[in-house]
Amino acid sequence: MTSRPFDEDAVADDVLRARFAAIVESSFDAIVSKDLDGTVRTWNGAAERLFGYPADEMMGRSILTIIPAHLHEEEMRLLSRLRQGERIEPFETVRQRKDGRYVTVSLTVSPIRNGVAKIVGASVVARDITSTKEKERRIRLLLREVNHRVRNQYAIILAMIRQSRVEASNAATFQKRIEERIWALAASHDLIASADWKGADLSDLVETQMAPFHPGDIYQVNGPSLALVPVAIENLGMAIHELALNSLRGGVLKEGAGLISVRWTLSERGPIRGFSITWDEHVLPGSKGPSIPQSGFGAVVLRRSVAQALSATVDVACGDGMLKWRLAGPADRFLEPYHAATATDEP
Repeated sequence: MTSRPFDEDAVADDVLRARFAAIVESSFDAIVSKDLDGTVRTWNGAAERLFGYPADEMMGRSILTIIPAHLHEEEMRLLSRLRQGERIEPFETVRQRKDGRYVTVSLTVSPIRNGVAKIVGASVVARDITSTKEKERRIRLLLREVNHRVRNQYAIILAMIRQSRVEASNAATFQKRIEERIWALAASHDLIASADWKGADLSDLVETQMAPFHPGDIYQVNGPSLALVPVAIENLGMAIHELALNSLRGGVLKEGAGLISVRWTLSERGPIRGFSITWDEHVLPGSKGPSIPQSGFGAVVLRRSVAQALSATVDVACGDGMLKWRLAGPADRFLEPYHAATATDEP
Protein backbone atom coordinates (compact mmCIF):
# COMPACT_ATOMS: atom_id res chain seq x y z
CA MET A 1 0.00 0.00 0.00
CA THR A 2 1.42 3.35 -1.07
CA SER A 3 0.80 6.39 1.18
CA ARG A 4 0.45 9.88 -0.24
CA PRO A 5 2.96 12.41 1.01
CA PHE A 6 1.70 14.88 3.62
CA ASP A 7 1.27 18.33 2.01
CA GLU A 8 1.69 20.95 4.75
CA ASP A 9 1.12 23.84 2.31
CA ALA A 10 -2.21 22.42 1.17
CA VAL A 11 -3.37 21.97 4.76
CA ALA A 12 -2.32 25.50 5.59
CA ASP A 13 -4.25 26.79 2.59
CA ASP A 14 -7.34 24.85 3.68
CA VAL A 15 -7.12 26.30 7.20
CA LEU A 16 -6.68 29.80 5.82
CA ARG A 17 -9.66 29.43 3.54
CA ALA A 18 -11.79 28.06 6.39
CA ARG A 19 -10.84 30.99 8.61
CA PHE A 20 -11.59 33.47 5.86
CA ALA A 21 -14.97 31.84 5.19
CA ALA A 22 -15.80 32.00 8.91
CA ILE A 23 -14.91 35.70 9.04
CA VAL A 24 -17.07 36.45 6.01
CA GLU A 25 -20.01 34.46 7.32
CA SER A 26 -19.91 35.99 10.82
CA SER A 27 -19.51 39.58 9.58
CA PHE A 28 -22.20 42.10 10.48
CA ASP A 29 -21.72 43.64 7.04
CA ALA A 30 -23.24 42.12 3.92
CA ILE A 31 -20.43 40.60 1.84
CA VAL A 32 -21.20 39.57 -1.73
CA SER A 33 -19.00 38.45 -4.58
CA LYS A 34 -19.98 38.64 -8.23
CA ASP A 35 -18.57 38.00 -11.68
CA LEU A 36 -17.84 40.82 -14.09
CA ASP A 37 -21.22 40.28 -15.72
CA GLY A 38 -22.93 40.85 -12.36
CA THR A 39 -23.71 37.22 -11.53
CA VAL A 40 -23.73 36.59 -7.77
CA ARG A 41 -21.25 33.91 -6.62
CA THR A 42 -21.26 34.24 -2.82
CA TRP A 43 -23.79 35.70 -0.40
CA ASN A 44 -23.17 35.73 3.36
CA GLY A 45 -25.62 35.64 6.26
CA ALA A 46 -25.56 39.40 6.75
CA ALA A 47 -26.56 39.85 3.09
CA GLU A 48 -29.53 37.56 3.73
CA ARG A 49 -30.60 39.69 6.70
CA LEU A 50 -30.04 43.01 4.97
CA PHE A 51 -31.64 42.27 1.60
CA GLY A 52 -34.12 39.54 2.56
CA TYR A 53 -32.97 37.00 -0.04
CA PRO A 54 -31.56 33.65 1.16
CA ALA A 55 -28.20 32.63 -0.32
CA ASP A 56 -29.57 29.75 -2.36
CA GLU A 57 -32.02 32.13 -4.03
CA MET A 58 -29.39 34.69 -4.99
CA MET A 59 -26.48 32.47 -6.05
CA GLY A 60 -26.29 32.49 -9.84
CA ARG A 61 -28.71 35.42 -10.19
CA SER A 62 -27.85 38.91 -11.37
CA ILE A 63 -26.89 41.48 -8.77
CA LEU A 64 -29.47 43.73 -10.49
CA THR A 65 -32.05 41.78 -8.47
CA ILE A 66 -31.35 44.05 -5.49
CA ILE A 67 -30.66 47.22 -7.46
CA PRO A 68 -33.56 49.61 -8.16
CA ALA A 69 -34.33 50.00 -11.86
CA HIS A 70 -33.26 53.64 -11.93
CA LEU A 71 -29.78 52.63 -10.70
CA HIS A 72 -29.10 49.80 -13.19
CA GLU A 73 -27.00 52.10 -15.33
CA GLU A 74 -24.88 52.94 -12.28
CA GLU A 75 -24.12 49.24 -11.82
CA MET A 76 -23.25 48.81 -15.50
CA ARG A 77 -20.74 51.67 -15.27
CA LEU A 78 -19.28 50.14 -12.12
CA LEU A 79 -18.73 46.75 -13.79
CA SER A 80 -17.14 48.47 -16.80
CA ARG A 81 -14.71 50.31 -14.56
CA LEU A 82 -13.82 47.06 -12.80
CA ARG A 83 -13.01 45.38 -16.13
CA GLN A 84 -10.65 48.25 -16.92
CA GLY A 85 -8.91 47.85 -13.57
CA GLU A 86 -10.02 51.22 -12.18
CA ARG A 87 -10.00 51.79 -8.43
CA ILE A 88 -13.50 52.17 -7.00
CA GLU A 89 -13.74 54.53 -4.05
CA PRO A 90 -16.32 53.69 -1.35
CA PHE A 91 -19.66 55.31 -2.14
CA GLU A 92 -23.23 55.53 -0.92
CA THR A 93 -26.20 54.31 -2.88
CA VAL A 94 -29.58 52.60 -2.56
CA ARG A 95 -30.53 48.94 -2.77
CA GLN A 96 -33.92 47.24 -2.76
CA ARG A 97 -34.92 44.48 -0.38
CA LYS A 98 -36.98 41.47 -1.36
CA ASP A 99 -40.04 43.04 0.29
CA GLY A 100 -39.67 46.10 -1.96
CA ARG A 101 -38.34 48.50 0.67
CA TYR A 102 -35.32 50.63 -0.14
CA VAL A 103 -32.23 50.62 2.05
CA THR A 104 -29.39 53.13 1.94
CA VAL A 105 -25.98 51.44 1.93
CA SER A 106 -22.32 52.31 1.93
CA LEU A 107 -20.46 50.10 -0.57
CA THR A 108 -16.81 49.12 -0.65
CA VAL A 109 -15.89 47.36 -3.90
CA SER A 110 -12.68 45.37 -4.31
CA PRO A 111 -11.54 43.46 -7.40
CA ILE A 112 -11.12 39.68 -7.33
CA ARG A 113 -8.11 38.38 -9.29
CA ASN A 114 -7.28 34.86 -10.47
CA GLY A 115 -3.93 33.11 -10.25
CA VAL A 116 -2.42 35.24 -13.02
CA ALA A 117 -3.64 38.54 -11.49
CA LYS A 118 -6.45 38.98 -14.00
CA ILE A 119 -9.59 40.65 -12.61
CA VAL A 120 -12.41 38.11 -12.80
CA GLY A 121 -14.96 39.59 -10.40
CA ALA A 122 -15.58 41.84 -7.46
CA SER A 123 -16.16 41.56 -3.73
CA VAL A 124 -18.69 44.04 -2.36
CA VAL A 125 -19.08 44.94 1.30
CA ALA A 126 -22.43 46.66 1.98
CA ARG A 127 -23.18 48.44 5.26
CA ASP A 128 -26.69 49.59 6.11
CA ILE A 129 -26.54 53.35 6.78
CA THR A 130 -30.27 54.03 6.59
CA SER A 131 -30.51 55.13 10.23
CA THR A 132 -27.38 57.28 9.89
CA LYS A 133 -28.78 59.06 6.85
CA GLU A 134 -32.09 59.58 8.65
CA LYS A 135 -30.25 61.14 11.59
CA GLU A 136 -28.37 63.42 9.20
CA ARG A 137 -31.64 64.41 7.56
CA ARG A 138 -33.14 65.12 10.97
CA ILE A 139 -30.16 67.26 11.95
CA ARG A 140 -30.51 69.29 8.74
CA LEU A 141 -34.20 69.82 9.44
CA LEU A 142 -33.45 70.87 13.01
CA LEU A 143 -30.80 73.32 11.86
CA ARG A 144 -33.26 74.88 9.42
CA GLU A 145 -35.86 74.98 12.18
CA VAL A 146 -33.41 76.61 14.58
CA ASN A 147 -32.51 79.21 11.96
CA HIS A 148 -36.18 79.96 11.37
CA ARG A 149 -36.88 80.20 15.10
CA VAL A 150 -33.92 82.48 15.74
CA ARG A 151 -35.02 84.86 12.99
CA ASN A 152 -38.54 84.78 14.41
CA GLN A 153 -37.22 85.53 17.91
CA TYR A 154 -35.37 88.57 16.59
CA ALA A 155 -38.58 89.88 15.03
CA ILE A 156 -40.55 89.32 18.23
CA ILE A 157 -37.90 90.99 20.41
CA LEU A 158 -37.78 94.01 18.13
CA ALA A 159 -41.57 94.25 18.38
CA MET A 160 -41.30 93.98 22.16
CA ILE A 161 -38.86 96.88 22.27
CA ARG A 162 -40.97 99.10 20.03
CA GLN A 163 -44.28 98.40 21.74
CA SER A 164 -42.96 98.32 25.31
CA ARG A 165 -41.77 101.92 24.92
CA VAL A 166 -45.40 102.92 24.43
CA GLU A 167 -46.54 101.53 27.78
CA ALA A 168 -43.44 102.25 29.89
CA SER A 169 -43.56 105.39 32.05
CA ASN A 170 -39.81 105.41 32.71
CA ALA A 171 -36.56 103.63 31.78
CA ALA A 172 -36.67 101.26 34.76
CA THR A 173 -40.18 100.05 33.88
CA PHE A 174 -39.18 99.68 30.23
CA GLN A 175 -36.16 97.55 31.17
CA LYS A 176 -38.20 95.40 33.57
CA ARG A 177 -40.91 94.70 31.00
CA ILE A 178 -38.38 93.81 28.29
CA GLU A 179 -36.52 91.42 30.59
CA GLU A 180 -39.74 89.73 31.72
CA ARG A 181 -40.95 89.24 28.18
CA ILE A 182 -37.65 87.91 26.88
CA TRP A 183 -37.48 85.42 29.76
CA ALA A 184 -41.05 84.32 29.01
CA LEU A 185 -40.13 83.83 25.37
CA ALA A 186 -37.03 81.88 26.40
CA ALA A 187 -39.15 79.62 28.64
CA SER A 188 -41.38 78.70 25.71
CA HIS A 189 -38.30 78.12 23.57
CA ASP A 190 -36.90 75.76 26.21
CA LEU A 191 -40.09 73.69 26.04
CA ILE A 192 -39.77 73.42 22.26
CA ALA A 193 -36.12 72.35 22.51
CA SER A 194 -36.77 69.84 25.32
CA ALA A 195 -39.44 68.21 23.15
CA ASP A 196 -36.90 67.72 20.34
CA TRP A 197 -38.56 70.49 18.32
CA LYS A 198 -41.80 68.56 18.22
CA GLY A 199 -44.88 68.96 20.38
CA ALA A 200 -44.73 70.25 23.96
CA ASP A 201 -47.67 69.69 26.31
CA LEU A 202 -50.05 72.63 26.73
CA SER A 203 -50.32 72.07 30.49
CA ASP A 204 -46.55 72.38 30.79
CA LEU A 205 -46.63 75.61 28.80
CA VAL A 206 -49.27 77.19 31.06
CA GLU A 207 -47.46 76.09 34.22
CA THR A 208 -44.13 77.39 32.91
CA GLN A 209 -45.54 80.80 32.02
CA MET A 210 -47.49 81.17 35.27
CA ALA A 211 -44.69 80.05 37.60
CA PRO A 212 -42.87 83.44 37.79
CA PHE A 213 -46.10 85.09 39.03
CA HIS A 214 -46.48 82.68 41.99
CA PRO A 215 -50.26 82.34 41.57
CA GLY A 216 -50.65 79.82 44.41
CA ASP A 217 -54.16 78.37 44.61
CA ILE A 218 -55.97 81.28 42.95
CA TYR A 219 -55.72 79.78 39.50
CA GLN A 220 -56.75 76.48 37.99
CA VAL A 221 -56.00 74.69 34.73
CA ASN A 222 -58.42 72.42 32.94
CA GLY A 223 -58.08 70.66 29.59
CA PRO A 224 -56.98 67.46 27.85
CA SER A 225 -53.32 66.58 27.39
CA LEU A 226 -52.35 68.11 24.05
CA ALA A 227 -49.07 68.49 22.18
CA LEU A 228 -48.66 71.92 20.60
CA VAL A 229 -46.69 72.67 17.46
CA PRO A 230 -43.76 75.10 17.97
CA VAL A 231 -45.51 78.17 16.50
CA ALA A 232 -48.42 77.65 18.91
CA ILE A 233 -46.04 77.23 21.86
CA GLU A 234 -44.36 80.55 21.08
CA ASN A 235 -47.56 82.49 20.58
CA LEU A 236 -49.68 80.97 23.34
CA GLY A 237 -46.72 81.33 25.69
CA MET A 238 -46.62 85.07 24.96
CA ALA A 239 -50.38 85.34 25.41
CA ILE A 240 -50.40 83.57 28.80
CA HIS A 241 -47.52 85.76 29.99
CA GLU A 242 -49.28 88.97 28.92
CA LEU A 243 -52.55 87.88 30.53
CA ALA A 244 -50.73 87.10 33.79
CA LEU A 245 -48.84 90.42 33.60
CA ASN A 246 -52.14 92.20 33.00
CA SER A 247 -53.62 90.46 36.04
CA LEU A 248 -50.65 91.55 38.13
CA ARG A 249 -51.37 95.16 37.22
CA GLY A 250 -55.03 95.18 38.13
CA GLY A 251 -56.56 91.76 38.52
CA VAL A 252 -56.52 88.63 40.63
CA LEU A 253 -52.74 88.45 40.87
CA LYS A 254 -52.61 92.02 42.15
CA GLU A 255 -55.41 91.55 44.66
CA GLY A 256 -54.20 88.15 45.77
CA ALA A 257 -57.80 86.96 45.79
CA GLY A 258 -60.36 85.78 43.27
CA LEU A 259 -59.87 83.09 40.64
CA ILE A 260 -58.12 82.64 37.30
CA SER A 261 -59.26 79.72 35.18
CA VAL A 262 -57.33 78.60 32.11
CA ARG A 263 -59.10 75.92 30.10
CA TRP A 264 -58.95 74.56 26.59
CA THR A 265 -61.07 72.25 24.50
CA LEU A 266 -61.13 70.45 21.19
CA SER A 267 -64.27 70.36 19.11
CA GLU A 268 -65.44 68.68 15.94
CA ARG A 269 -68.43 70.04 14.13
CA GLY A 270 -68.84 68.82 10.59
CA PRO A 271 -65.57 68.62 8.64
CA ILE A 272 -63.81 71.28 10.77
CA ARG A 273 -61.82 70.43 13.88
CA GLY A 274 -61.41 73.32 16.25
CA PHE A 275 -59.31 74.30 19.24
CA SER A 276 -60.04 76.99 21.80
CA ILE A 277 -58.33 78.28 24.92
CA THR A 278 -59.95 80.61 27.45
CA TRP A 279 -58.52 82.77 30.23
CA ASP A 280 -61.36 83.48 32.65
CA GLU A 281 -60.54 85.87 35.52
CA HIS A 282 -62.83 86.98 38.36
CA VAL A 283 -61.81 89.29 41.20
CA LEU A 284 -63.67 89.67 44.49
CA PRO A 285 -66.83 91.80 44.54
CA GLY A 286 -66.09 95.47 44.91
CA SER A 287 -62.79 95.38 42.99
CA LYS A 288 -62.43 97.23 39.73
CA GLY A 289 -61.16 94.18 37.92
CA PRO A 290 -58.76 93.68 35.04
CA SER A 291 -58.97 94.98 31.50
CA ILE A 292 -56.76 94.54 28.45
CA PRO A 293 -55.03 97.78 27.41
CA GLN A 294 -55.64 99.32 24.00
CA SER A 295 -51.96 100.01 23.27
CA GLY A 296 -48.52 98.56 24.00
CA PHE A 297 -47.00 95.14 23.41
CA GLY A 298 -49.57 93.29 25.53
CA ALA A 299 -52.43 94.78 23.54
CA VAL A 300 -50.79 93.81 20.24
CA VAL A 301 -50.23 90.23 21.43
CA LEU A 302 -53.66 89.67 22.98
CA ARG A 303 -55.77 91.49 20.42
CA ARG A 304 -54.00 90.85 17.13
CA SER A 305 -50.62 89.12 16.63
CA VAL A 306 -51.34 85.74 18.27
CA ALA A 307 -54.62 85.39 16.40
CA GLN A 308 -52.94 86.27 13.10
CA ALA A 309 -50.08 83.81 13.64
CA LEU A 310 -52.48 80.94 14.37
CA SER A 311 -55.27 81.77 11.90
CA ALA A 312 -57.57 82.22 14.88
CA THR A 313 -60.09 84.71 16.25
CA VAL A 314 -60.00 86.51 19.59
CA ASP A 315 -62.95 87.45 21.78
CA VAL A 316 -62.45 89.75 24.78
CA ALA A 317 -65.05 90.60 27.40
CA CYS A 318 -64.39 92.56 30.59
CA GLY A 319 -66.34 94.42 33.26
CA ASP A 320 -67.98 93.83 36.65
CA GLY A 321 -64.75 92.43 38.07
CA MET A 322 -64.20 89.89 35.32
CA LEU A 323 -62.09 89.39 32.21
CA LYS A 324 -62.59 86.66 29.61
CA TRP A 325 -60.10 86.22 26.77
CA ARG A 326 -60.83 83.44 24.30
CA LEU A 327 -58.78 82.32 21.30
CA ALA A 328 -60.29 79.85 18.82
CA GLY A 329 -59.13 78.46 15.52
CA PRO A 330 -58.50 75.34 13.42
CA ALA A 331 -56.91 72.56 15.48
CA ASP A 332 -54.22 71.79 12.91
CA ARG A 333 -52.72 75.26 13.44
CA PHE A 334 -52.22 74.53 17.14
CA LEU A 335 -51.63 70.82 17.57
CA GLU A 336 -49.41 67.98 16.46
CA PRO A 337 -51.26 65.89 13.78
CA TYR A 338 -52.22 63.05 16.16
CA HIS A 339 -54.01 65.36 18.57
CA ALA A 340 -55.58 67.44 15.83
CA ALA A 341 -57.13 64.26 14.42
CA THR A 342 -58.69 63.11 17.72
CA ALA A 343 -60.98 65.98 18.58
CA THR A 344 -63.98 65.50 20.85
CA ASP A 345 -67.16 67.48 21.01
CA GLU A 346 -66.83 70.66 23.04
CA PRO A 347 -69.15 70.70 26.03
